[in-house]
Amino acid sequence: MHAQLLDFGAGTGYFSIPVAKRTKGKVYALDIDAAMLEIIKEKVLKEQLTNIVPVQESMEELCSPDGTIDMIIASLVLHEIRPLGPLLQQMRNVLKKEGYLICLELMPKGNSDKGPRITLEGMELEMAKYGLKVTEKFFPVESLYMLVAQNTN
Repeated sequence: MHAQLLDFGAGTGYFSIPVAKRTKGKVYALDIDAAMLEIIKEKVLKEQLTNIVPVQESMEELCSPDGTIDMIIASLVLHEIRPLGPLLQQMRNVLKKEGYLICLELMPKGNSDKGPRITLEGMELEMAKYGLKVTEKFFPVESLYMLVAQNTN
């Protein structure tokens, strides 16, 4: 596989590292936390990976022209973004036509005070507004949902 991937909110590289091992393309590990990117850099050295590009800050600073990313992974991060719309628009812009956004999020629980959450239905509606059509839905565990959305524009 020679895909270009973006791990949005990469954290310690939970997805970036294994994905980079399975593709010859670039894996952009984007996170606002410099300490997280340092952990990824250490793992990159240890694993001798040459295709991970750490990116600090925001989507605007991603050095990838529009329409060049095959897949974006956003794990447990989109619920933090307010408003979500402009980010989804940016994601759609960098995705190739027919490119995929994979979103993992925790389901809201009643009146929980555990921070912001967004329902599967709410996320699907937001994605649809920005030309991202959900093609698959999974529940890896009861409280976690995964949406696979495709860039239809």
